[in-house]
Order: sequence, then C-alpha cells, then structure tokens
Amino acid sequence: MRVGFVGLGVMGRPMAGHLLAAGHELAVWARRPESAAPLLEAGASFCATPAELASRCEVVISVVTASADVENLALGASGLIEGFVPGGIHVDMSTIAPGTARKVAASYAERGIGWLDAPVSGGEIGARDATLAIMAGGEADVLERVRPLFAALGKTVVHIGPAGAGQVAKACNQMIMVNAIQACAEAMRLASAHGVDLARVREALMGGSAGSRVLDVMGDRMARRDFVAGIQSRLHHKDFAILMEEARQIGAPLPVAAQTWQQLNALMALGGGRDDTASLLKVLEPAGE
Repeated sequence: MRVGFVGLGVMGRPMAGHLLAAGHELAVWARRPESAAPLLEAGASFCATPAELASRCEVVISVVTASADVENLALGASGLIEGFVPGGIHVDMSTIAPGTARKVAASYAERGIGWLDAPVSGGEIGARDATLAIMAGGEADVLERVRPLFAALGKTVVHIGPAGAGQVAKACNQMIMVNAIQACAEAMRLASAHGVDLARVREALMGGSAGSRVLDVMGDRMARRDFVAGIQSRLHHKDFAILMEEARQIGAPLPVAAQTWQQLNALMALGGGRDDTASLLKVLEPAGE
C-alpha cells in the first residue's frame, strides 16, 4: 500500500520502519525534517506538507503528542484533509481526547475520507518489536482495509466501536497502568522506610498475587533508581489530564485515578516531566533523599 507517516519519535520511527520492511511504499512528513533521515536512507520519500503527503497516499498514520496536534495535522492549513481524495484513510495512533477523534472523524466523513482512532499499548519496546496492542475506533470496513498495516505493527487488534471508542479504551488502559505504577511506588517507599532490600521485595512480590508487568518493569527501575525515561512522565501526565476531563464531563467518580493525578502533578512541579514515570517514587520521599 502507499502509506504516509507523521510522528517520527521513539514510537513512530520503528513503526514506520516496520511498514517499509513489510514492503509498503512509505512517504513521511515531519516538522523537523532531520528526524526522517534514517527512513529516507531506507527508501522512504519526504513530503513538504501534510496535504502533499495525503495526496500521495492511500493511508496516512500519525503518532503525535496531543489532541491539538492531531486536529491541526488533520484539519489545519495545508492539513491532511486538503490532500486526501475520497476513500483515503487517516489512522491516528496517538493518545488524544475521544471528543477530538469524533470531531476529526465527522469532518472527514463529509468528504468521504475514512478515519480510525487506533491508540496503542506496549510502549517503545512494543513499537520496536512490532508487538503493540491496538485499540480501534471507527467503521469496521475502514479497519479491514488497514489490517495489513496493523499486522506489521502489532500482535493484537480489537475493534472497540465507533470513532472515539479506541481513545476511551486507551484512557482505561492508561488509568489502570499508571495507578499500578503509583501503587508500586508506594510499596517501594514502604519497603525503603523499613530499610529492606527493594530488589528482594520486588522478587518476592513477583512470585505472588501482586506480580504484574508493571511491578516487573517499574519496580525494577525503582529498585535500581533508574529514572532515565522509558516513557516520559509528562506524557502520562497528559494522558491523565484527558481522562480526568472525561470523568468531569460525564460525572464519573474516579477516586484512585484522582489521587494518582495529584501525584503526577507533584512530579511535574518537581521538574520530573522528562523522567520515566517510575520517578513517582521521588514524590513520596523526604526532601533531599
């Protein structure tokens, strides 16, 4: 397929590389053209604007940061909507607000353009290893058209429902995961306060009912005090801003998530936004420790 890609960061670059390796014809657009250099060397082509990218591609995939980024990419000046012909498809794999996904989908539908919000779980490792879990919102026939692309990117694809539904599922994913990271931080803080070996505590817990992937990965980082970013905490802070606003709009009580949201706020205030989210442990520690 003729595929376009926008968002060549730690997630997007390996994902775009998998599409090239699978034999798809790849074009890219980037605000920083230098970020596209490895893909251009591998055979991708570069477009000057999102509109040009859409005009050359059957499907454009985006992995960018925020709701506003997606809306501007899709609907802004020289945006994708200006280049797509009817039948084109925009697959957004970012984590954004469900309302933004629905707005963009509705604008595209007026012009016969397809849309999927298809956020992913699995992080940088999942992107690199093509083992992402993909949660799709949009029309079933649009999903079927892009399944060959998803096969190069992930191991599971679940159609959640109409436009926006994929983002609802991703918000649920982030809420469970980051709440679990906070629980790990509290457990590690309790163990540290008692002067016991954090690595041994984690090892013991992994053998019991508390064992989880979050404890395995994040507990290990906390025990080693390795807070170099896997996923920068500012991104989880952004995700929690989305889900807490959704909770406000629909009146859903999320008491545990609200507490974790405050811990993330505190971490941002400490200047930890570019550290791994395992650094939530630092918020619980006495000053200077």
